[in-house]
Amino acid sequence: MLEDADISTSSVDYARRFAGPVGQWFVETQTRITLDLLRVLPPGSSVLDVGGGHAQIAPPLIDAGYAVTVIGSDSSCGGRLGSWTDQGRCRFDVGDLRALPYPDQSFDAVVCFRLLSHSVSWTRLVEELCRVARYSVVLDYPSLRSANVFSERLFSLKKGIELNTRQFLMFTPQQIDQSFARQGFDVRSERPQFLIPMVLHRLARSAQLSRMAEVPGRLLGLTRWFGSPVIVRADRR
Repeated sequence: MLEDADISTSSVDYARRFAGPVGQWFVETQTRITLDLLRVLPPGSSVLDVGGGHAQIAPPLIDAGYAVTVIGSDSSCGGRLGSWTDQGRCRFDVGDLRALPYPDQSFDAVVCFRLLSHSVSWTRLVEELCRVARYSVVLDYPSLRSANVFSERLFSLKKGIELNTRQFLMFTPQQIDQSFARQGFDVRSERPQFLIPMVLHRLARSAQLSRMAEVPGRLLGLTRWFGSPVIVRADRR
């Protein structure tokens, strides 16, 4: 079985999910948290973006001064990165995401978004992310400790809005912590993004309304405990 969910997430069809004000707000939130988590690295550090053909994280990392390499499971996954790779501002490689074609600790940090929840072998994926990371791994995952417990009931609504959505894996914080611990990494930071399910934000179609709706949860600490997706940074011991 190939680890090739990034073929879908790198597509123009998938990018439409993040078009418009609400979708842009999703990406802006993800970007802000990611850049904050990577501040522990000095400017110019090398970052590998695994499955990052969706071009959500690579461009902000490039603009922040990191040396970025994106790896995809297929050459088609590099299409959305053309304007950066053509200018030599980013490198794009093709390889097996379950056996990354790099030596151990090749990159200062590794990031992986939109992939873990659709992985064919998520523990193997985490193992590879850790193997090639010198210091840190940053990834996102949908948490079971959130409104995702109602995902089966919300799936038909989600599919009606997104049209091409798929079932996805969900995780507990303990599962994520343990998967990193087995590789000699400790989760140092957990940053849940939204308390309200993203499908409901999409349904509202108002970024301003969504921002306002998320404020009470953040002030009350509910987002911290029950928010999703969660972005984590795990550091090598």
